[in-house]
Amino acid sequence: MTANGPVPGASPAPSPGGPPKAAAPAGPPKVPPKLNPVRVEIHETPVDERITTFDEVLHAYSKEDAVLEAKRCIQCRRPWCVEACPISQDAREYIRLIADNDFDGAARVTVSENPLATSLCKVCYHYCEDACVVKKKGVPVAIRHLKRAAMELGNGDLTYVASKPKSQRVAIVGAGPAGIMAAWELGIRGYGVTVFEQEPLYGGLMQTIPAYRMTDADVEEDRARLRNLDVTFVKNRKIGSEFSPEALLAEGYQAVFLSVGTSVHRSLGVEGENLPGVVPALELLKRVNQGETVTFGRQIVVIGGGDVAMDSIRSALRLSRGGHVSLYYRRSREEMPADPEEVHGAMAEGIEFVFQKAPVKILGKNHAEGVVFQSIELGPPDAGGRRSPVPVPGSEVTVPCDTVVVAVGQKADLAGFGDSLDLKITNQGWPEGKGPGFTTGIPGVFAAGGRSVVYAMGTATDAAVAIDTYLAEKRGEAPSPRPDPFGGASTWHLPAGYTTPIRI
Repeated sequence: MTANGPVPGASPAPSPGGPPKAAAPAGPPKVPPKLNPVRVEIHETPVDERITTFDEVLHAYSKEDAVLEAKRCIQCRRPWCVEACPISQDAREYIRLIADNDFDGAARVTVSENPLATSLCKVCYHYCEDACVVKKKGVPVAIRHLKRAAMELGNGDLTYVASKPKSQRVAIVGAGPAGIMAAWELGIRGYGVTVFEQEPLYGGLMQTIPAYRMTDADVEEDRARLRNLDVTFVKNRKIGSEFSPEALLAEGYQAVFLSVGTSVHRSLGVEGENLPGVVPALELLKRVNQGETVTFGRQIVVIGGGDVAMDSIRSALRLSRGGHVSLYYRRSREEMPADPEEVHGAMAEGIEFVFQKAPVKILGKNHAEGVVFQSIELGPPDAGGRRSPVPVPGSEVTVPCDTVVVAVGQKADLAGFGDSLDLKITNQGWPEGKGPGFTTGIPGVFAAGGRSVVYAMGTATDAAVAIDTYLAEKRGEAPSPRPDPFGGASTWHLPAGYTTPIRI
């Protein structure tokens, strides 16, 4: 377990309700249960069956298995799992309820803090598990999978209730995880919210996640819980080139939150990249998710090492119907940014991984026929702490192929967003405000994002709290803590024993 400090630009501690209540005092010391290092098995579809279909790979726990796995949790007095979660989801509590066979209670706890619970229980990076104390002696508690058990075996079909209307409206640009999280945070506080999305579907980059991991129906199930809030979703509307943030303020919105994500693929910048048969990864994944027919060759090379690359190679394997799929990455296996769970899944499916190779040229006349790769040595660490890739002269080799998928990163589409916003562009490509609470150079405009679904939700929470503070000041009032999203009298607070956030 490591504490690498907060995400750049994020608040030093989670603040979903403004200044949070003090954590409830810890109870008297308890004798901890005996630690069980062995995880209850999570069943998977056999490899020979799953590589020909986009049906789900990981299967949900049965009720009996979920209870057994939940009982492995030793209920630490300091909730390490909660501290490692970017949205401070009280995993310790929903696990305790599952262990007591109270799945409805576990679902309620989950949804009370997490409006994207149905999606996250399948695709979250589960930083909580990296922080789990049980990991010191064996396999960490399957926290994400227990969230799924709560949502599927308990009553997760709950709707949110707004506080007293604030008579102020906020525009949110982007209906990805950050946009939906901010809409929820503001909606339950009583604000009117309009969410503008440039795509025909909601979910942002979640729409590129293959169906064997998560489906569009999961996103819609989450979004449906917002149905009783004053939250309106508008699709096929691109803010920026069509309508500026300043214009939204002039139209009467009291604040604007930019959560535009990274929807534009980065190119390799090598000769031959525009040949037929060279496919941007995001375009591929969107087409597959929207049910379009995608034709693949038999020799497929995917270039990249992140999560989009993992989704691309596993999708390409299924689409090629027995073709050979290989992934080329310019750094080492240890430096791959992709989720280790997805890397393990891809390797189990027989996909070839080749490390420390960088593309130099894509060959072909009327169609891609091969890629020239150059060997890479890893030099001293760069500014971000990763070892710098150094090309090895004279090491070029040609890899024959008929399809090349480019998955070397994404960036935001900032067409129409003026310099007056004074945005910071992160290393991963999303824009965020430089000021406290992600404020930008224009009063009333905020911007944030994140390197994963749950991190984006965490930064959106901080931005939403800052927006509430800004709008409350305009009303001459104090900012409101996050209310009970189901209409109760209580407000949100950190769980007992919480000390400081862990950023893994």
